Amino acid sequence: MTVEREVVAAALIRDGRLLLAQRNRPPELAGLWELPGGKVEPGESAGAALRRELCEELGVEVTAGERVGADVPLPGGLVLRAYRANLVSGTPQALDHAALCWVDARQLREIALVDNDRGWIPDLVTLLGE
Repeated sequence: MTVEREVVAAALIRDGRLLLAQRNRPPELAGLWELPGGKVEPGESAGAALRRELCEELGVEVTAGERVGADVPLPGGLVLRAYRANLVSGTPQALDHAALCWVDARQLREIALVDNDRGWIPDLVTLLGE
């Protein structure tokens, strides 16, 4: 039996806006926006990975909440899952991305998201209260 490797993405919402991070690599994704996150390490829970990744990428402390949307299969036996994240402390900074932005539901529908995150737009819009 093969165990799927999980990649986590954070739906971090503050004041009715969702935090997006602009990719600077690889070249084919540079300039596109995504939910921040990363790979779950062996033996690590999804929640722990979300906390670690957001600390590394954004310099913030978060708690992981409920799942958002459906699984997104990725190449190499990986599966991408989004989770609600709640900011505990810190101000997000683009430590591993080109830029950060906070978007409302209208902006979310219009921004150039990576393809893997686009399927979550309806669920994210619901979380944003629209």
